[in-house]
Amino acid sequence: MSELTTSPPLPPSNELSEEDQKALDAKNAARELVEQAALPYVWRQTLQDVTVSIPVPVGSKGRDLVVEIRKKQLKVGLKGQPPIIEGELAKEVKVDDSTWTLEDSREISLHLEKVNQQTWWANVVTSAPPIDTTKINPENSKLSDLDGDTRAMVEKMMFDNQQKQMGKPTSDEQKKAEMLKKFQDQHPEMDFSKTKFT
Repeated sequence: MSELTTSPPLPPSNELSEEDQKALDAKNAARELVEQAALPYVWRQTLQDVTVSIPVPVGSKGRDLVVEIRKKQLKVGLKGQPPIIEGELAKEVKVDDSTWTLEDSREISLHLEKVNQQTWWANVVTSAPPIDTTKINPENSKLSDLDGDTRAMVEKMMFDNQQKQMGKPTSDEQKKAEMLKKFQDQHPEMDFSKTKFT
């Protein structure tokens, strides 16, 4: 009678030594690279959109293609053949802002505009192998590329971080101090010497 042996489960990553964690990360990155290279398309993403490049036979015409982009579904291929990509999208897209073009009669270029522009996609369609989104290193964007509210929030965070590094009060702490000073000026009879902010 033979016994079934299994490998012991890997410890959680927070229990691995730094060297073991690096080795595990390298192994996972290599596996991910192989899995992504095996896909019949190449894709990349920003927080705003996903771009997918799908090779098709040279000389293909738009009328030879089937491209269906729905809010949560995608189907791309050649008419009369099995789809090259078909399935549920990783996240929802803005259908009206998503487009496709046939480049040089040999490649379909899809532009999928994300509904949630604050998350990374693990894959284009859920049936494809996922990538580790925690390892994504986004390109630096310029503050001028951001909308007004987001830019103001980022500038505030940058200012607060700089203030903390210099041991100075953050913008919120400055506001509280200004409010206290104003209140003290209005009520000189009160003792605020032991006032602390939390």
